[in-house]
Order: sequence, then C-alpha cells, then structure tokens
Amino acid sequence: MEVRTILWPTDLSKNSIKAAKNVESLAEKYQAKVILLYVGTDLMSHFGAYGEPTPEYLQHFQKWETEHAKKKLESVCQKELKACPAIEVRLVQGDAATEIMKAIEKEKADMVVISTHGRGAENVDHISAEFGSVAKKVIAKSPVPVHLVNPLKK
Repeated sequence: MEVRTILWPTDLSKNSIKAAKNVESLAEKYQAKVILLYVGTDLMSHFGAYGEPTPEYLQHFQKWETEHAKKKLESVCQKELKACPAIEVRLVQGDAATEIMKAIEKEKADMVVISTHGRGAENVDHISAEFGSVAKKVIAKSPVPVHLVNPLKK
C-alpha cells in the first residue's frame, strides 16, 4: 500500500490529540504529507429551538473559533508532529463526518487516522459505545483505509 497523504481530522479534544503519535509514526514510515483537519462547529444545527441568529453573530463566533483553532493546531504541529515530513492545516465549518469525507476526496488522502472517540467522551475512564458518532460514520463511508486510535488505551 502506498501512502502519500494522511488525513488527520481532529476536534482538538484530549482524546483526538492522542492520535498524534500514530500520525507521526505513519507519516515518518511512509514519508507522507499530513493534512491536519479541524471542522468548526455547525452552529445552525444548534439554533432550531431558539430562532435564527443574526449573520453578524455567526460570523463573529466562526471567526473567533477559527482563530483559536488555528493557534491550537499550530501548537499541535510544533509539539506533537515534529517528525512529519510535511504538514498542512485545513479549517472548515460544517458537519464533521461530511467534511471529513469531502477532505478525503479533495486532498486525495490515502489514509485517515482518527480517534475512536473525541470531544464528547473526554471525562470518562471507560467508553460504553464502541465508536463515537463521527468515527462510526467515517469508518462506514471512507473510500480509503481508516486507522483507529483508542484514546483510552495506554
């Protein structure tokens, strides 16, 4: 199997960052480029019961989230991915699983590395569900191999 591009979608949670060592190892082994993908919150899926937010409010929040995510992604690159031959950062907004599928195609990814659980399972010491909702969708729909990382395994 030839791996030139690895897609690492992360929600920047402690659980998802635990995949960094796997990403770094695989990128080093294959001398592959790493696409570090952050999908910003789809605010419109949260406002149905409360009415429509103003466009200015949405833009303000999305700008704030993007700025903070970019800083954290840069920190992750510097601290966690030192051995990667090439890293590119992508920030998008929308449904995480949908945007990951789009990125696989757009970036011509050969492999996806993803944690089995992300933000929703950060403060638990055991996980009852086999996979989180995003990981489950990615596994089911990905046209390329998916390398799963269990964040609770030492």
